[in-house]
Amino acid sequence: MRQVTIFDTTLRDGEQAPGASLSSQAKFLVAKALADLGVDVLEAGFPAASAGEAEAVARIAREVRGPTMAALARANGSDVEAAAKALSGALRSRIHVFIATSDRHLERKLRITRSECLARITAAVARATELADEVEFSAEDATRSDVDFLNAAYQAAATAGARTMNIPDTVGYSQPQEFAALVLAVRAALSSFQRVAFSVHCHNDLGLAVANTLAAIDAGVDQAHVTMNGLGERGGNASLEETVMALRTRTDHYRADTAVKAERLVATSRLVSELTGIPVQPNKAVVGANAFAHASGIHQDGVIKDPGTYEIMTPQSVGWEARRIVVSKLSGRRGLQARLAELGLPLDGEALDRAYVLAMKRGDEVHELDERDLIAIAAEARRTPKEPTFTFVPATPAD
Repeated sequence: MRQVTIFDTTLRDGEQAPGASLSSQAKFLVAKALADLGVDVLEAGFPAASAGEAEAVARIAREVRGPTMAALARANGSDVEAAAKALSGALRSRIHVFIATSDRHLERKLRITRSECLARITAAVARATELADEVEFSAEDATRSDVDFLNAAYQAAATAGARTMNIPDTVGYSQPQEFAALVLAVRAALSSFQRVAFSVHCHNDLGLAVANTLAAIDAGVDQAHVTMNGLGERGGNASLEETVMALRTRTDHYRADTAVKAERLVATSRLVSELTGIPVQPNKAVVGANAFAHASGIHQDGVIKDPGTYEIMTPQSVGWEARRIVVSKLSGRRGLQARLAELGLPLDGEALDRAYVLAMKRGDEVHELDERDLIAIAAEARRTPKEPTFTFVPATPAD
């Protein structure tokens, strides 16, 4: 089974999410957690952005071991040298050079010609190969670029020494089938270059970042750019946890896996959420609070009898302690019984029936019954109705 390289950009693109700015110490803690998680490449930041950012990247490169350390650089000499300096303490370094290739970006943002763009790519990549162990090249806004020019840009980067070609869907514009087709077109254009790896970087503006990433993996790419909790610019990036677990759950389809230690996903997600101050939505796949929560009586009955009826992975496989049975007005007796047993309050028979009536009444008042509700209901249900101390005898008619 082939291994897909996980390029984590939580500390670079993820930090670009509005409100997610991290202190130097917070970046270091996240970097350590990502290394422990088992990511292959860790993009520690954008050193040319500020002195503080450069120092944060340098500390991570010096002190965090395991992943290849990457830093972002625009296609110019000063950015490349800033990245190289920050990465100097890494055991293995990668400079990630990028420049936009769509006509919209070239004409309206960079205000350069296509020829000037190719010249910048050649010069920056060539310099980066002198200063780092590896060089990756990204054509920003690739999915809205002219395909022939896009291929020329990747050919220029490969000729200059880049060995990883990253195809970004910078604005989340592409659809899965067309993105896979673009990947195949770029690979075909570079077929004469030996030992070139292909990568993708997808944004979530249309909610398709993970779908596009998986479509590209299906088409044969070697590496995926992802972020923890799907953090990133605007709608975010492809989610690390969703991408990894899609591959692991559907190895029958993708025939691919990663080196990520999935049982650490929840802990890493919580750390990133805590340090960025950005909460994880409850219905977030894999790491959201509701990912393994069951509220419907039908679902509860099924999952109690056989977890595989409603769970395609186990809670423990991604770091949850157990599934969660939610008692509400939608629950059934089986769900209520299971939840009470978890609390050390097993009930059955008539006591369970009484508890169920009380739970449904309380369920009409609240969204979810908490532990206090359930303890009180169990106590009330256990009270056996008192036997009468006397019986009524029909009166005898008077003579």
